[in-house]
Amino acid sequence: MRHKVAARHFNRTANQRKALLRGLVSSLFEHQRIETTLAKAKAIKGIAEKLVTYGKKNDLHSKRMVLSYIPNRAVVAKLFSEVAPRFSDRNGGYLRIVQTRQRVNDRAPMAIIEFVDYEAVKPAKTKEKESKKEK
Repeated sequence: MRHKVAARHFNRTANQRKALLRGLVSSLFEHQRIETTLAKAKAIKGIAEKLVTYGKKNDLHSKRMVLSYIPNRAVVAKLFSEVAPRFSDRNGGYLRIVQTRQRVNDRAPMAIIEFVDYEAVKPAKTKEKESKKEK
């Protein structure tokens, strides 16, 4: 029985679970928004918010702590240069989870996890791309 066991195991071994969560968090920082199952979104929300808090500190120790969890240097650089400065005046609550649909195959509840300022940041990037295409 799993009475009062807090962690979600996702029917995987510890190494597989760690790799899954690291990959999801890395994708979240890279794309700013991902769609996954509701349980996985809830599992990575706390991890990602802690890493954003490290990014706000922007010192060597913080960079090493984030690199120990996310091995991709390009994603870590994006976290420290683009993502974390946007939340410098915010004390937490950097992410939002929006339930979307149920997956066709197994009816698993799906959700989108994104940064709270995603709508303000994403349209600006798409406008830049459109202006480059017009030239």
